[in-house]
Amino acid sequence: MSMPRPPQLDSAFQQVSAVLAQVAGKPVDLVKDSWADIEQAVIKLLGGPFNPQQQEHQVIALGLAAAMGERLHTEYQAFWFPYRETPEGASLGFPDALIMLAPFGAVVDALGAGKLEKVEEVTKTIRTSLAQAKFGAGGGQPMRLGPEDYMRLFDPGFVQVVGVDPAKLKQAWDSAPERLSIDLRDAINRAPRLPAELKKQLEQQLVGALNRLEGGKPIITQAARAPRVVETVGLLNSATTNTGPAAEEFWQEVVMPLLFVGAPATFPPLGDEELAAAKQGIDPLFLFLDVVPFQFKAAEEGLLGAFTDLQVPAPEFRSSTQVRLIKVGTESVKEALAAFDQVKSRDAIKRFGDHLKEKGGVAAEAKGAQEAKTMLDAAMTLLGELKQAVSGGRDIYVRRMTEAEAASEPALAQVRQALSAPRIILAP
Repeated sequence: MSMPRPPQLDSAFQQVSAVLAQVAGKPVDLVKDSWADIEQAVIKLLGGPFNPQQQEHQVIALGLAAAMGERLHTEYQAFWFPYRETPEGASLGFPDALIMLAPFGAVVDALGAGKLEKVEEVTKTIRTSLAQAKFGAGGGQPMRLGPEDYMRLFDPGFVQVVGVDPAKLKQAWDSAPERLSIDLRDAINRAPRLPAELKKQLEQQLVGALNRLEGGKPIITQAARAPRVVETVGLLNSATTNTGPAAEEFWQEVVMPLLFVGAPATFPPLGDEELAAAKQGIDPLFLFLDVVPFQFKAAEEGLLGAFTDLQVPAPEFRSSTQVRLIKVGTESVKEALAAFDQVKSRDAIKRFGDHLKEKGGVAAEAKGAQEAKTMLDAAMTLLGELKQAVSGGRDIYVRRMTEAEAASEPALAQVRQALSAPRIILAP
């Protein structure tokens, strides 16, 4: 039984299957034929050495990556889950062990080496890892993992905006891991409200990660090797203000549009479509976001539809393909943030709802009212935190994080507080 493929992969799979059949002069089964047989047709299709920068070659690699995923699903029940850090926007997970695989990368490596059969080496590694997980389960019933579990752990779909003290950030990144380990372990132990078990877990994860870096060298020099560790430790020592984490789509589709719409005094004429939607019970908030034009100019092509002047945190990150911490300019949001007033924004949305009623857009039964209220409350909180961060005169960073990392933020906030708090030393 096949598994659903992400649209971009499915399109490439169908396209490559059809073109390879034309080249080979016979049907080509990307899932069942041997990689050696498929390679003969691929060689003809490429027309020369594989070039990952050539769009046609990228499509071929995507189609073969989809085929590899289908094979692994048939043999090991692998599944696709959204993963934004891969060119194909998705990766493979396995239900019986925490193993993540980006087939596109494996296929590109094999095609670049001129031997498509090399992907079998990856399959053998997966087979070995799954066998080890199975026989190392201790006889108990192992927990099976699903796409949601992998998204929570691996997909950086949440965003947080952070205000940073640049001097403290530089000081942390210029420090050796052994020095930072001592300070971090001490801060974890001094955090007053952290349960003992959580302290132990944080020490294992954070201090353990630092201890795996090369000693005696500034951690910033190891950013390409361990970007997550360097980013996290830098923020723990330098963040002064931050917003709560929220889904990237929520920032783009609700939070930033509310900021740039502002609190208009008047509203545009309502068409039949908007009135019909209101009569069907669509909450005024969603129509407000859809209908009311921006009062402030937005950098719609910028990060989150708002930020421009993007920079890596330090030159040492330039060789990393997975930088999740981006320094941003704030000129594009300063005017809108300076004018932002939660009370006025809420009043504007209420007035828009009254405007809908006056024009006949009254629903017999409201739909999604509680969802709209929850979203509005969350957006207003984030905008208030964003205004505080940007007005604080610090460097501003947009941080991408996984759902699991977002869930750990309350605990890390206590560690940050302990790191910045003065140490009380009692004299004998």
